[in-house]
Amino acid sequence: MEVNSKQQVNFGDRLVSPDEKTRRVGGVFSSVAGSYDVMNDLMSGGMHRIWKNRFVAKVKPRSGERVLDMAGGTGDIAFRMAARGATVTVSDINADMLAVGMERARKRGIDGLFWQQENAEKLIFADGSFDAYTIAFGIRNVTDIPAALREAHRVLKRGGRFYCLEFSTSEWPGFGEVYDRYSEHVIPRIGKAVAKDEESYRYLVESIRRFPRMEAFKSMIGEAGFTTTSVEPILGGLVAIHGGWKI
Repeated sequence: MEVNSKQQVNFGDRLVSPDEKTRRVGGVFSSVAGSYDVMNDLMSGGMHRIWKNRFVAKVKPRSGERVLDMAGGTGDIAFRMAARGATVTVSDINADMLAVGMERARKRGIDGLFWQQENAEKLIFADGSFDAYTIAFGIRNVTDIPAALREAHRVLKRGGRFYCLEFSTSEWPGFGEVYDRYSEHVIPRIGKAVAKDEESYRYLVESIRRFPRMEAFKSMIGEAGFTTTSVEPILGGLVAIHGGWKI
């Protein structure tokens, strides 16, 4: 369902107005931008690097292709795709996250990336601008997810592909329950100790729990106009790679 200004939406486990959610999510990522990559290593035991490599291998970026990496923030996905020859535009609604990414690219000597502050729900790019659209660990923080999916479809060329890497719910017996306890009790404490921000990481845990399960999100991608939709679960669905094509 499309979000309008009179509806309330979830900011983690709390109900707020759409505008307030957008503002609060912005505050979360401004707060954690400087420690974002360190926290990812600590929370996942470094496994996020494996997931991202697998994700980019699935996208198969090629030399000469134009790729929009939405919610690209600190550049992890963009760096991997640029290494394969793609021309990558890194977009994020949060200027602080983009600033971290640009500084990381400078230190690594990575040139040729385009950095642009954008709202995934209202992109300024023309129809059919990109060969591929990627978003990793960002879609669950969008206020109006169906609007973002429609925009992804709009800015892709015919034959373009959409790929999303996101947390979901593990369907492995017992594993999901163990991870729930870990995420609820441990991740906020790591956030407090490392990022000096327990509440932001409590929100991020809550946002994972609120995100649609794999098949439901796959259906949402189809409803946005994509065909040949797919989902590849990792760790039983704790993380999932979703895909779709614009035909």
